[in-house]
Amino acid sequence: MNAPVQQGLPNLPTEQEIALAKEGSRELSMVMTTPEETQEITVCMGHSEQRVHMPASAIQMLMDILVNISQGNAVQVVPVHAELTTQQAADILMVSRPYLVKLLDEKKIEHRKVGSHRRIRYNDLLKFKEQEERARNAVLDQLAAEAQELDMGY
Repeated sequence: MNAPVQQGLPNLPTEQEIALAKEGSRELSMVMTTPEETQEITVCMGHSEQRVHMPASAIQMLMDILVNISQGNAVQVVPVHAELTTQQAADILMVSRPYLVKLLDEKKIEHRKVGSHRRIRYNDLLKFKEQEERARNAVLDQLAAEAQELDMGY
């Protein structure tokens, strides 16, 4: 995607990018049938071709990216050990920065201070997100069980 990134988040793909990603993911899935640990792909740019050797995991990641783009999703690759600013972390969680700072102050998300600035490891942010998802699902399960006990038709 050539679209510029605004406020730390990538823009949604265009219709043309969505169509290209659908085609690319289909074509790539046809060659991903070999169980080898490394794959070789040929990249064509204009009239030149270049063979590229890649780990199969990288090809799988490329497939996942293409599938997400083909579904109209914006994609951003973040290394697991990357350190994020409070605004970047808030954007990923889709919460306000002041709310994220409150979570940090309550020690619900691990972080460290660099001078007066807080830094959150992406991995720690993912852990928090998973914990919140598990807690949310537990409450939903409990509500569903109560609804069944009360014969509410759910």
